[in-house]
Formats: sequence, structure tokens, C-alpha cells
Amino acid sequence: MSRLNYHHLYYFWRVAAEGNLTRVAESLHLSQSALSAQIRKLEDRMDKPLFERRNRRLVLTEAGRQVFNYAEVIFTKGEELESLINRGIEPEHQHIRIGTLSTMSRNFIEGFIAPLLHRDGPKVQFSLYARSMGDLLDGLARHEFDLVLTNTQLQPSDSPQAAWQSQLLARQPLSIIGPPDSKPPLPFPQGYDGLRWVLPGEHHEVRRAFDGYCSLHQYRPDILAEADDMAMLRLLARDSGAVSVLPEVVVKDELELGRLTRFKRLPNVYENFYAITLPREFMPAVASELLAHPLLDLS
Repeated sequence: MSRLNYHHLYYFWRVAAEGNLTRVAESLHLSQSALSAQIRKLEDRMDKPLFERRNRRLVLTEAGRQVFNYAEVIFTKGEELESLINRGIEPEHQHIRIGTLSTMSRNFIEGFIAPLLHRDGPKVQFSLYARSMGDLLDGLARHEFDLVLTNTQLQPSDSPQAAWQSQLLARQPLSIIGPPDSKPPLPFPQGYDGLRWVLPGEHHEVRRAFDGYCSLHQYRPDILAEADDMAMLRLLARDSGAVSVLPEVVVKDELELGRLTRFKRLPNVYENFYAITLPREFMPAVASELLAHPLLDLS
């Protein structure tokens, strides 16, 4: 049985990690045709296609993902070995790459990564990347992220060809939040006439839940502003004098300082937070530790 050609594997690994044949060819001082030929030889050796083209992009096949996982370990360990031998640098540390939905609560993200900030044992380095949902799923498929955090339920239409794994991490009740001096003395919707609102956009899951609650009580909010970005919504809730509906984790500092107060919690209405991953042969141990935490009840 012939041995695996590690030059071919290295070229494949570089292209899979970069996602761009042209850039890798330039960095390796090879022609694109020569680089493609080397990768085809690896595919012939594996007797399986490792890439498929979609809209002029190279996308890993299932076999390609498996080969990439092994190549990642092989060449990462090789780089660590070189550092250790040549420079005496101890390479034993873990690096986790987390993609986050750009519009979700920064307070939740900070809470999720809190165990990494004061962790005993091997050194841990983490990188956070804020992206749109489409970019997050594409990056996950290209192995740019170890996991993705989102407050949006994954839909089958988001990327039907990938075997996404979606795990519920936490749930946060939705609350009506506003300035303390504006809190109505009567139950909703009594006393809420005359108040102005800052709300998530009409397609946001939080907004749809609130619209359903308002419809049930035949209440129509007077909307001052809409914002899908939770960081922006936090500022508007803090500085506009208007009333908002959002998870309390978004404005936890303002609630603790008394700048905002909870008017009421919406019954049986929650924002959910998810971790999305792809099946991997080698998941960083620290990522597995984070995902192994029990459901975080943020109420």
C-alpha cells in the first residue's frame, strides 16, 4: 500500500483553510493549475472528491471535512513541534474561535465566555468574530469557527446541505423595561397609553413575540424607534426615555444602577440562545467544556 503524500495533504489543507485557490497558489509560488493538480492527486489517493464548486467557490465535501480535521491536527502539531525545537516555546495551549451573531446581546456573550477568563489548567486563547447569520454558517462550514452563538433559531433553509447541530444554551424571559419614573401603576395595558416605545425590528423574534402579546390585549404601541442590534437597542432604552421590550440580560448594568427598571415580565415568552456546531472529529476540549454546561436560566 502506497504511503500518503504529505505535500498533497499540505496543499489541500492550505486551500481548505483559506477557501481561495488563487491566494494559496500565490503564497506558495505555484500556478493555480499546478496546485489543482496536486489536490487532484490527493483526491485520487483518497478515491473521493474533497471539494465541490458552488457559485465559483470551493466547498468541502463530507470526506473533505474529515480529511481537513486530520490535516489540521497534523500540521498544527508540526508547527508546534517546530516552535518547541527551534525556540523552546511551550506550545501546550488551546485556541477556540467563536462566531457570534452581530445583533445579539454582548452581555450574554460575555457571560458565556466567562469560564475562559479565570480558568485553571492549560492556557486558553479565544477569538470572537461578529458576523451575519449567513456569514457565520459559511464560516462554520469552512472551519473558520469552532462554534457559533446566536439568538436566532436555525432554519432548514439556512443551509440544508450541512449537518448543523443546534444546542439550546439559555433562555431569557422578555420584559417591559423603562425609566423608573414612567412605570404605570396599573397592569398592562392600562396606564400604557401615552408611552412611546423603542423595539426590535418587525422581523425580529423578540418583536414578533411582543406583537402577539399586544394583539392578545388589543394594545397598539406608539413606536419611536426600531433597532435589531441589541447594543443599539440598549442605548435607546437607556437614553431615549421611551419604553422597550427586551431580555433583561441586555440592560443588566442599567437595571443594577437603577437607570432602568422592569415594568413587567411577559408570561411564557422567552428569547433563546443557541450554540451551532458541525460534527467534528477533533473539537477543542475547551469548546466541549463550554457546551457541556447545563442550561443557563437567565431569569
